[in-house]
Amino acid sequence: MTDFRHLIREVPDWPEPGIVFKDITPLLASPEGMAWAVDRLYEPFAGKHVDRVAGIESRGFLFGVGVARALGAGFIPVRKPGKLPRATIRREYALEYGTDAVEMHADAVREGQRVLVIDDVLATGGTMGATCELFAEAGAEVIGAAVLIELEFLAGAEKVPHAVHSVLRY
Repeated sequence: MTDFRHLIREVPDWPEPGIVFKDITPLLASPEGMAWAVDRLYEPFAGKHVDRVAGIESRGFLFGVGVARALGAGFIPVRKPGKLPRATIRREYALEYGTDAVEMHADAVREGQRVLVIDDVLATGGTMGATCELFAEAGAEVIGAAVLIELEFLAGAEKVPHAVHSVLRY
């Protein structure tokens, strides 16, 4: 099996000095790389009866739709506040300085539905943790979280209340 890590470009000092940004656009531009990424994200959950795949704004949408299709599940977009047109439920989480929040439509999931949460990168874990908690509060069963890239040195998986499947670790 080919590892497409070579399609993850490192951009030093972006968005601020000292940060090495993991740019996935070369991977997205490669049909083989994108297929590889989606396959690696969904494989551990094949046969686990996933009702919905939740993709976190915005790059989680790119992978989440492919994972949902592969698993025969529906897709739920999880957005930043104020982006969804109907009634929403929300979960706030702490940032280094301040707070942020994630939202989904109030009717996006039913009690007992099994949800897999997808994002591109797991860094500090705040967004992923809040998203998992949002679904649990809505009565869904979160069966896991999956990310293309985990930045292990930031220990974000510790903030996620479920097992995290990471395709690539840095």
